[in-house]
Formats: sequence, structure tokens, C-alpha cells
Amino acid sequence: MASTRPDFDLINRTALAALPVLLRRWLPEGHQRGREWVARNPTRKDRRLGSFSIDTSTGRWADFADSPSAKGGDVVSLYAYLRNIGQRDAACELADILRINQ
Repeated sequence: MASTRPDFDLINRTALAALPVLLRRWLPEGHQRGREWVARNPTRKDRRLGSFSIDTSTGRWADFADSPSAKGGDVVSLYAYLRNIGQRDAACELADILRINQ
């Protein structure tokens, strides 16, 4: 990436538009339930659907079975959580995946 700081707003807006496709790739055992994608949390031993969900219209996500609750407000934070990487690295990787020139 050319810039030192990724454009988080642009990356999040673009990722939100592609979120259904991204979620099928990242969390393939999940499914759409209303506005939410419900899946098993791959970061812990999660045996059933229901506690880990992503609002596909906003990108907000939470794992209500994790204590304290793991949660975030956008797609970059979700990707960072799933990959166990920092926000900047997640934004840069998502920009590459989404072919966003920075």
C-alpha cells in the first residue's frame, strides 16, 4: 500500500457492500437469518450456531457466548478478530482482497 494509513471508511464501505460474499467465504457453515449472518465462531470451540452473529446491513458483530463478549462495529474489526491480527493489517489485507487502491 502506498499510503501509511489505510482509508478505513472506504475499506469498510466497500467490504460492507461485499459482506454476504465475504461471510460465505470466511464462515461457510453459517447462514442468513433475517439481517444477521449466524455462524460458529472459528476462534473458539463453538459447537452450535446462534451466539456468533454479524449484522449484514451494518457490519456490527458479536459473540455473545464469549466472556467478556467479543464484539465490533465494522467489517475491518470482524476480519481482524477472525484472523487474530491488528486493525491496520486487517484493513490492508481487506483492501487487497477488495482490490482497493490506496
